[in-house]
Amino acid sequence: MDRRTRLRRNVGRALSLAVVQALIPFATPPVSAQQPAIPKSVVPTDRTVLPIPEPTYPYSTALDARTATPPPRFEVKAPAGAPNVLIVLIDDMGFGQSEAFGGPIHMPTVTKLANAGLRYNQFHTTALCSPTRAALLSGRNHHTNNMGSITETATMFPGQTGQRPNAVAPLAEMLRLNGYSTAAFGKSHETAAWEVSPSGPTDRWPTRSGFDHFYGFIGGETNQWAPAIYEDMSRVELPDDPNYHFMTDMTDKAIAWTKAQKSLTPDRPFFTYFAPGATHAPHHVPKEWIAKYKGKFDQGWDKVREETLARQIKLGVVPPGTKLAPKPEAIKDWDTLSADEKRLFARQMEVFAGFGEYADTEVGRLIDAIAELGQLDNTLVFFIVGDNGASAEGTMNGVLYEMTYFNGVQETVPDILARIDDLGAANTYPHYAAGWAVAGDTPFTWTKQVAGSYGGTRNGMVVHWPKGITAKNEVRSQWHHVIDIAPTILAAAGLPEPKSVNGTPQSPIEGVSMLYSFSDAKAASTHKTQYFEIFGNRGIYSDGWLANTVHRAPWESKGRHPLAEDVWELYNVAVDFSAATNLAASNPAKLKELQDLFMVEAAKHHALPLDDRFLERTNAALVGRPDLMGGRTSLTVYEGMIGMTENVFINAKNRSHTVTADVTIPKGGANGVILAQGGRFGGWSLYLKDGVPTYYYNFVGMGVSKVASSAPLPEGKATIRFEFTYDGGGLGKGGVGALFVNGQKVGEGRIDRTQCCIFSADEGADVGEDGETAVSTEYPQRNNKFTGKIHKVTVELK
Repeated sequence: MDRRTRLRRNVGRALSLAVVQALIPFATPPVSAQQPAIPKSVVPTDRTVLPIPEPTYPYSTALDARTATPPPRFEVKAPAGAPNVLIVLIDDMGFGQSEAFGGPIHMPTVTKLANAGLRYNQFHTTALCSPTRAALLSGRNHHTNNMGSITETATMFPGQTGQRPNAVAPLAEMLRLNGYSTAAFGKSHETAAWEVSPSGPTDRWPTRSGFDHFYGFIGGETNQWAPAIYEDMSRVELPDDPNYHFMTDMTDKAIAWTKAQKSLTPDRPFFTYFAPGATHAPHHVPKEWIAKYKGKFDQGWDKVREETLARQIKLGVVPPGTKLAPKPEAIKDWDTLSADEKRLFARQMEVFAGFGEYADTEVGRLIDAIAELGQLDNTLVFFIVGDNGASAEGTMNGVLYEMTYFNGVQETVPDILARIDDLGAANTYPHYAAGWAVAGDTPFTWTKQVAGSYGGTRNGMVVHWPKGITAKNEVRSQWHHVIDIAPTILAAAGLPEPKSVNGTPQSPIEGVSMLYSFSDAKAASTHKTQYFEIFGNRGIYSDGWLANTVHRAPWESKGRHPLAEDVWELYNVAVDFSAATNLAASNPAKLKELQDLFMVEAAKHHALPLDDRFLERTNAALVGRPDLMGGRTSLTVYEGMIGMTENVFINAKNRSHTVTADVTIPKGGANGVILAQGGRFGGWSLYLKDGVPTYYYNFVGMGVSKVASSAPLPEGKATIRFEFTYDGGGLGKGGVGALFVNGQKVGEGRIDRTQCCIFSADEGADVGEDGETAVSTEYPQRNNKFTGKIHKVTVELK
């Protein structure tokens, strides 16, 4: 530093000090001139209108602020003593899988909470993920949320549109507007599929649904080793870490947020919604967790059902004398399976069990962090062990690559067995066989998707709140439903149900508070009647009776009968816990009464008309769902547009099309991805490898086709065009691909098979890179960005 610079700096410091000293007399006036004491903040008295209106004050006529009294500060705070709230929602785990409810999977966190709190053994969900989550987060039935199924199968009918109405404010928004800090971590499957794009609208994204902060994925599932993650509304670039796993990552983020919130605003309660992708497919888990279960399922699913029921009765979560309900006829007896089938299926369950224990252990880290902050005593924890019954969507053999199921490709036992040691690893996308789902829903018959059957809707739940619950290690058998969680939280916090939120009058909360059951094990249930409906599977509970019909099993492609001809069953579940004895033939009058009641409840909650279409509902044009590409035959995209899911990207499947890219190649050449859709388990990519234009088609992770030029592109502008001429003759057929550079053909090849229906449930289309997993093995995962300049890429349908 030279002499002149030092002089300027010293003079500046001296002047600053002089100014501060000159202002000191004005900063603290004499006692006689001190301004009056500042009034305390205003405490809201009416919380039924949200946001709580600010009070109005008359204009001040005082000239000098030192002699005037300011009005009380308006500040919204939660009621004194309102608890923190943590909801943990495990995905696709059945009633009979966690050890906390007699299952074979060691889950120390939920078991520890249960031993210090309450187990609910008659708690119910909707039988499917999006509907359960919408109901949980609003206190209204899933059709009232317009979430009659998953967002990807929404239709035009009220109750099925996939768009939550403004009259159904989320619980998170109610709490946020009452002074809570709010955050969600993990899975969010409540945003309309066509709204998950850079164009929005974002009204139903998590951070505009009441959550101050969100870290997770939007959709039904994600690759746990390479997830498609958003932080708030921005895509996250994953670390280049070979040991990365989303379960640990989301837990780290939840702990960090909780610590920061309690550091800066220790008196403000938090509401955290912690919803892992575990244990939904893909069953991705580090090998050391799988190893814990080696050999523990060799006895097979029939024996596991028997062992689980015995533990359930001993634990007290199932009444003595309960019988195992019969298995579905399609599920084979374990003793009839081949040695290869037994070996494969046992390994599939080892992977799933390891996934479950791993997820629960990560939840334990979050619970421990809350305890270390001194907050656990006044944290109301709802640990819901499954958003529906265990999933039978792996069909009879399970799968190595889940996209085979969605594209009608049959994986055989030998196919999967050849890769048995890879199950759970990053090079697989697995799901177990349906027999394990039935065992996982012990003592009931059915599984996920089968609404009305307790196998689809009965889930274990643990409630832990030391400050609010004195009972420990007790069972609660009051009949309740997922819509009862929101009103319970409001009651525990001392908050009323809002009548208006953000200017919109609210539809009433349809659940009831469970608070009464915290202190009274023998109190009568207050939730008297509940309808169920998913894809035509339906039922009704009323005062100890359950009537239901299985319209379509998860492994069946269509309904068993026309809807009006479905065969109904009747159970007196007040005395028949597992719904093992069908009374339909002996008590037709009661069955008719409940069938009529179902129609009343279904009409009241917008569940009618019933819609049992399944594959058809994945096609937006067939069911009238909004489609950003509706009617368009071409789409032009630009560099930086990434993560465009199949619901917002042009569909070039099953038809001829072209992909045309205008690029500039720098001096020395270029490499990297120009446009890719999908990933390791199915998709296509147009890229430069050592400067050579290449098109690569990955068929469900099981086969590849490649068309490439023989020479690299020189420096300068270039137009690369890929033309695909489809064979026709149905869905998923092959065709011929040709590559052109500046109008000249440079390569041609045959693509024998294409994916008919879906490339990926989570990975989208990316311009200028291939995010998450790589479609092609010819470039690395993540580090594959295009090193030239992409001006535009156009996909055109022929």
